[in-house]
Amino acid sequence: MTTTEPTTEPAEAIDQDQLTRAQKALLALSNDVAARLAEDHGVCTRPLAMRRIDQTSGRVDVVPVPCGSTREDQCRPCSDKARRLRMVQCREGWHLEQEVVVERNDPTEAQKELMATRADLHTAYQRAREEGDERECEEIRDTVEEIDQELRALGVRGRLAPLDPAPQTVRRTTRRRQDAPNLPRRPVEDRTVGRVFGGKYRPSTFLTLTLDSYGRVDKNGAAIDPANYNYRRAARDAIHFPRLVDRFWQNTRRCVGWDVQYFGTVEPQKRGAPHFHAAIRGTIPRAELRQITAATYHQVWWPPHDTIVYTGQKLPRWDNHHKAFVDPDTRDPLPTWDQATAPEKLINPAHTVRFGDQVHVKGILGGTEEAVRHIGYLTKYLTKSVGQAAGLDETVTERQREHARRLAAELAITRCSPRCPIWLIYGVEPKGARPGTVPGHCKGKAHKPEHLGIAGRRVLVSRKWSNKSLSDHRAERTAFVRQLLDKAGVQPGYAVDDGPFVWETTKAGDTDVPSRPVLLLHAIHQRQRWRADYDAAVMATGEPPDRSATEEAA
Repeated sequence: MTTTEPTTEPAEAIDQDQLTRAQKALLALSNDVAARLAEDHGVCTRPLAMRRIDQTSGRVDVVPVPCGSTREDQCRPCSDKARRLRMVQCREGWHLEQEVVVERNDPTEAQKELMATRADLHTAYQRAREEGDERECEEIRDTVEEIDQELRALGVRGRLAPLDPAPQTVRRTTRRRQDAPNLPRRPVEDRTVGRVFGGKYRPSTFLTLTLDSYGRVDKNGAAIDPANYNYRRAARDAIHFPRLVDRFWQNTRRCVGWDVQYFGTVEPQKRGAPHFHAAIRGTIPRAELRQITAATYHQVWWPPHDTIVYTGQKLPRWDNHHKAFVDPDTRDPLPTWDQATAPEKLINPAHTVRFGDQVHVKGILGGTEEAVRHIGYLTKYLTKSVGQAAGLDETVTERQREHARRLAAELAITRCSPRCPIWLIYGVEPKGARPGTVPGHCKGKAHKPEHLGIAGRRVLVSRKWSNKSLSDHRAERTAFVRQLLDKAGVQPGYAVDDGPFVWETTKAGDTDVPSRPVLLLHAIHQRQRWRADYDAAVMATGEPPDRSATEEAA
């Protein structure tokens, strides 16, 4: 058998002067060539031009900064880096064998002095309020705001005591519904790692939760009988799904008796309903997880919103006299959110969200191919939009188009929060209503067809998962590359001084800002030199070329 050697002959030169206009239109554009080359080298295809000022030497450089997008259709290299970083985060926390210890820094003298000053101002503010001195109150508020900014700059986190007393919230009953099973409530242990079986095996759990059925669907996820498919409940469940997931973890920790840690992703099914995949550290019995799922629900204590009151041109209008929205005919102010949610108004919840019967539970050992495969499955669709993950961008049938259209139409009139302007068409003035609020039109992501009601974060990570933020993971991978280069004695060709630097954003029309193709070529040149330095360090030290540990540092 003979093998064919790849050809290395240069492509035939093209004389563009002899081509017709139609033939020239088929030629590749220089910008497209630069963007494709950037993708091949893993360089951001739409970098931001930032001005870097060295405060020591005064040198000013305009450098390309990655856009940091997590969407594949916007920037493939940046989205791939973000996905790999999430995979590292998932892997490092899934099968931990030692407890994550959170050691907070001791308060400094500067922090304590500022907090003591804030305490004095808090007392002075209360005294000024009692005396009715509004001017003094305004001055104290401005001073306290400056102190709070200084405290944040000094590394103080957490909520600071507000000057004005918080409004009393309406307390709802915490009694469980009669149709929901009860769960045992054990004291939570200060433990996050799982049990060891057989003296050496410490498995963890992979969990999948889905919402209930709203009607029969075909293999493509489209409703077989749209007239009987419950699009209203599907839209409301999708919008309130994050609260249901939070309630599930609360019930899980109370039931199992230890601080359960998880790494989860929210993805859409073909029918458009969200479902939840989670990597749980440690093991929980399957029967117990199914029992917790069946007992988990979330009640939405909102005003009744089943009937639209205002449609077409007959919409509520802002009235400057009442400083509120009024009825277009009677000119009477609409009930405010606080009035509509008064305890005597809300006897029953407006909506209740529950999980479906399908609960998938699987035990997985760390360090196995199965664990690697499930991490890839968890992060498979993170670079795609919700609509792309559901397959809406693919070739669809007429039934799929109708299903997506009706679901989007229901999401367009479903309230997403107490501040949603859609409340106005139901006869309720939302929180924070202003003259510029447009009745029935909300800019929230939940109402956009490509988001399918999933408006929050796609990745949910518990606080004690790995005790590291994404910035910490990036810093670790950058430190790995630097240590490897130092060990090999390789001086990076792309290295710059340690600064200190001041960064400025550039504006359109700045004469010192190069065009995007020039920025791309500059970034590609840096990446090529980086790759050459890294390969030289690997060969000099004899260490394995761990690309996954270095791609994030670039």
